[in-house]
Amino acid sequence: MTALDLLDNLDDSAGPVSLDSDQTQVLFGPGTAKRLGKLARDLKGQRVLLVTDQGLARAGHEQHAVESLKAAGLQVTVFDEVQHDPTTADVERGLEAAKQANIDLIVGLGGGSSMDCAKGINFLLTNGGRMEDYCGFGKASKPMLPLIAIPTTAGTGSEAQSFALIANSKTHMKMACGDKKAAARIAILDPKLTLSMPPFVTAATGIDAISHAIESHVTTTRTALSQRFSRRAWQLLSLAFPAVICEEQPGHADRPTLLTDAGAMLLGAHFAGAAIENSMLGATHALANPLSAHFGLTHGVAIAVMLPHVIRFNAGTVGGLYGELAADAGLCSADDPNAGVILAARIIELAGLVNFPTSLAACGITQQMIPVMASEAASQWTGKFNPRPVDATSLQELYECAM
Repeated sequence: MTALDLLDNLDDSAGPVSLDSDQTQVLFGPGTAKRLGKLARDLKGQRVLLVTDQGLARAGHEQHAVESLKAAGLQVTVFDEVQHDPTTADVERGLEAAKQANIDLIVGLGGGSSMDCAKGINFLLTNGGRMEDYCGFGKASKPMLPLIAIPTTAGTGSEAQSFALIANSKTHMKMACGDKKAAARIAILDPKLTLSMPPFVTAATGIDAISHAIESHVTTTRTALSQRFSRRAWQLLSLAFPAVICEEQPGHADRPTLLTDAGAMLLGAHFAGAAIENSMLGATHALANPLSAHFGLTHGVAIAVMLPHVIRFNAGTVGGLYGELAADAGLCSADDPNAGVILAARIIELAGLVNFPTSLAACGITQQMIPVMASEAASQWTGKFNPRPVDATSLQELYECAM
């Protein structure tokens, strides 16, 4: 079965599903994480580095992964010091653990932070140098170790991408380091693992996944393939996000459809990640990164504030494409001239379900930092693919509109 078959034939009642692409085998379904040990052994792994974080350790996911790997006869070294938005310092610490254990396989367990850090460690362990050496794409000249990626959030879709987003530990600005060899050999999508997410994490990562679907659909590098992924992602996420948020509210103890909706979120985030791999992102992410770097604003919150403004900014250029997404969500007809405005309003609605702020001022952002952030946003790689060209001046105007 191919990824595109699954796009067209997704059956929520089906059991675990396996599909192969040129790079990554994807396993989807409740309980698939239990197969980690066997899958690692099938990749000829003997000494495994498990890259994760303390939150996953407290939730018990780290222990379960270790038990599965050890049951398959593998030696396991755990690096669970990954921080939110991993930096070059996180990668360096993980690299030392990998070297000491002489590992031959890596498992990234967690959100995008853990999976990206695992890729970063892989770059430096196999090719040497610093993360700065790999900023861009295709700069790894030597083979890389097999990677198994296991997302525990429905957010970044990093398991579907060959890029690692690593922040400079001094400036906190993110670098995109990509290479086809960095892509996961296997991605395990087990919706049960996402049920332990705190409500805020569910909301922030979910909004991020939604933004990936929307932005990847309209970039200048979009393709028929990427748009098929982005539209299916949006269809899943736009329906499942309100349902998951509702099911997490008090009074919904039975939550009979929670696992199904969590699966739709996880698969939607994965498809959005696959869309990014083929089409990149846009101005929203360029604007979000300086907000996180200077003010520590959670990425999903920054996205929620800026995305509606970027949609309205782009609407005159790609209004028809926004119309497709709006129609997919039942908001209006695809040819509605106001589709961009309607879609932007829907994003504000979704953010309102989780009480996210709707302005930068409400996030504590100061006016005097806007010119600095606009200049930094203009240098971000994602902005280069925005359907309507942006520069420091237009990005400053978008920040000011969001104040």
